[in-house]
Amino acid sequence: MRTLSARTAARVGAVISLLVLAAALAAAVPARAGVSGDPEVAALQVALHRGGWYHGTVDGIRGRSTAAALRAFARAHHVDPEAPGAKAFGRLAPRALGSRVLAEGDVGADVAQLQFELAWRGFPSDVFDGVFGAHLTGALKRFQRWAGLEPDGIAGPATIAAVKTERRIVPPRLAWPLTARLSGAFGPRGVRFHAGIDLAAAAGEEVHTAAPGLVTWVGVRAGWGLCVIVAHGGGVRTLYAHLSSAAVTLGRRVRAAAILGRVGATGEARGPHLHFEVRVRGAAIDPLTALE
Repeated sequence: MRTLSARTAARVGAVISLLVLAAALAAAVPARAGVSGDPEVAALQVALHRGGWYHGTVDGIRGRSTAAALRAFARAHHVDPEAPGAKAFGRLAPRALGSRVLAEGDVGADVAQLQFELAWRGFPSDVFDGVFGAHLTGALKRFQRWAGLEPDGIAGPATIAAVKTERRIVPPRLAWPLTARLSGAFGPRGVRFHAGIDLAAAAGEEVHTAAPGLVTWVGVRAGWGLCVIVAHGGGVRTLYAHLSSAAVTLGRRVRAAAILGRVGATGEARGPHLHFEVRVRGAAIDPLTALE
């Protein structure tokens, strides 16, 4: 019987390792309740994106683009015995969320999973990159306060358990701020998370409050441009961004359907539209679940 050389055996082992990894990642594991997409697949997409293999949305969905990126990655690595199997992913190699305590400065697939889970819980943290930075620390502290935990910014067992626990948020009943076509949905967008919806409308169209409330912010914010925030009681707040002008002042009480401002393209907007968010006790929810 012919004996394989050490180098050939290493290459065969690398191929087998990658095939096993691909099969495991392609298995039909249902997404966690309340989270659209599988966090482990999202972590894989982050690893492939950081390596330049994946250019789609980090959505945790096993689609054609993810499969194609993984195949390209495998073709590029299976002949290299120095990087067999999961080791080829380096610091973003598959790692289960909860297998270690996470804190600022950590890097890994479990960090990417935490970013993805928190975003769907209503606490996005800038980009999905698998790096535990200041944005993730801030988002984690906000989540911990929301969940009744000590806001220490450290993802230990209690925090991870809370992240993985489904907590249904009853959406408020709100009116549409304007009548317009939906041009952007709530959820992953590229390597970020879109925490609201976009409504395509012509510049200058009137924007109305979704419910009676108190104006708690009128001014410019990074990314959002000119925006207005209204508190409606019960921990419910709505945000209206990219406005061209505001028709209310800070501290003013507004009735339902009152004019707040006009549609614009301020901030990081590629054209005139309204970015609309709904938050309940600080957690962003899909506005479409609240709009009548």
